[in-house]
Amino acid sequence: MGSGTNVSSGARTWREATETALYGPDGFYRRPEGPAGHFRTSVHASPLYAGAVVELLCRVDEALGRPAELAFVDVGAGRGELVAGVLARCPAELAGRLRPYAVELAGRPEDLDPRVDWRDTPPEGVRGLLFANEWLDNVPVDVAETDGEGTPRQVLVRDDGEELLGDPVSGDDANWLKRWWPLEGAPPGSRAEIGRPRDAAWRRAVGTLRSGLAVAVDYAHGRAARPPYGTLTGFREGREVRPVPDGSCDITAHVALDAAALPGGSVVSQRAALRALGVDGARPPLSLASTDPAAYVRALGAAGEAAELTAPAGLGGFGWLLQPVGLRPEALGFEKLTP
Repeated sequence: MGSGTNVSSGARTWREATETALYGPDGFYRRPEGPAGHFRTSVHASPLYAGAVVELLCRVDEALGRPAELAFVDVGAGRGELVAGVLARCPAELAGRLRPYAVELAGRPEDLDPRVDWRDTPPEGVRGLLFANEWLDNVPVDVAETDGEGTPRQVLVRDDGEELLGDPVSGDDANWLKRWWPLEGAPPGSRAEIGRPRDAAWRRAVGTLRSGLAVAVDYAHGRAARPPYGTLTGFREGREVRPVPDGSCDITAHVALDAAALPGGSVVSQRAALRALGVDGARPPLSLASTDPAAYVRALGAAGEAAELTAPAGLGGFGWLLQPVGLRPEALGFEKLTP
């Protein structure tokens, strides 16, 4: 890897390159197949996930005193899979008061429920649940790498994925690194993703709630255990690939959820959160197989799906950032959650 900004070479910061590669006119997220055509999230893994979100939505509704209108805001909605699942499972008493929103830069899917308000920014001043499933990991960030003298420098990248080192990280980015992902004393080649744009994006999203709960769900890491070489990678057709910012693949990096958290926010594992919402991988009693074989088979299938959603080494290892706005977490049944 070379050094120097050398803008004439066509190199840009990873944040600039990713923004164009994912969200530009021909960007990866503009493709008709959507994210589901390339990777599988918890939403796609099982309808139990949408069911858990409905349970959380009902708890928020109760904590808010069952308002005349309750918002469900699906941020980073993809092709609307989660909001559709929530509408399909929403109890009748709530369905008449629910105002569903899907926030996504791509165009509205043709077959989406007409009740869904599709937009590119969250609605302002609503009461309810804002849920961002695997959104923050696709908010573009810059990448820093230590040079031979241990100085963190901006990593620049060309459209073909070739990288070179730019200027030393400075200003607010340097302050963010010092607080949340310190590279002082790290060996040459150590890397960090500078999460400041994600912190700002989360702050803006939470700020749209008048009251309720905001939740960000993503692969995450904490300050005590940041990955020494970062997590920037690409995905295409279900496989991890070299990140190349040419629009041919998803470009993603794990999220420093602890840095994004606002006062009163807390980070727990998806395993803990889903179990608190009634999802676990317990097998049905064997006696059910003899009394109601069909029910046993259904329960066994659900248990397998729940196990996948809560597996510590898989989807269960996701982090959930819970950010109450005008509510106490205890009112939502999360008082016993541990990270």
